[in-house]
Amino acid sequence: MLGRPLAALGLLVSLATAAAAEDRVIVLINPNSNDAATQSMADLARAEIGDAATVEGVSNAGAPPLLTTPEDMANAIPGVVAAGVEAAKDPRVAAIIVAAFSDPGLAELRDSVTVPVFGIGEEVFREAARDGRPFGIVTVTPNPELIASFEARAEALGFGAQYKGTRVTPGDPNELVKDPDALDNALSAAVTESIGDGAEAVIMGGGPLSASAIRLQPLFEVPLVVAVNAAARAALEATKGQ
Repeated sequence: MLGRPLAALGLLVSLATAAAAEDRVIVLINPNSNDAATQSMADLARAEIGDAATVEGVSNAGAPPLLTTPEDMANAIPGVVAAGVEAAKDPRVAAIIVAAFSDPGLAELRDSVTVPVFGIGEEVFREAARDGRPFGIVTVTPNPELIASFEARAEALGFGAQYKGTRVTPGDPNELVKDPDALDNALSAAVTESIGDGAEAVIMGGGPLSASAIRLQPLFEVPLVVAVNAAARAALEATKGQ
């Protein structure tokens, strides 16, 4: 007879855990205004997190559809912070992800809310550099100041000696991201160059490049580290026990 109460207790615990997961929300903020990119990145985070939490995507309506310069990043910060502060008012929100490679507004949002906040740029550096692995970056944004900021980020996180540089796709990035086939071809060439530089892992430098990275991974033996997935894993880990 003891088995039945124990089985019932186990069922109640399972149901309670499932209910808690359904009530737990991770908000992904896209610092640009591209709703299609927001949806794509939110879908990637959902696939990574599974049924452990609900992922809600939010676009920064006042920003350009693609952030390509340090000025764009700086101008996106107020919208990111406003979106994050509003999201954090919901008691179901357990974590927030800032989904742009340069993490605009990450520090400011962390200072403004009590829930954990993760930047896809910060988390993907940590994952790519794990165990001392040399890594490179590929991106579609050719701005020299932005590329210099990648090296500065690697140095600040303690990975400067492992950083093998950034390779940039040719052409207008705003046009390139509109054509998945052209984007895949351009990124594939850049990844090949990065591997030639000595990278044993390649970061796809931008949230909108994440879906392309997944399509291209079967073509390469080295991991193409997807920033959104890295941040989603970190956010999920932070929500355990909440």
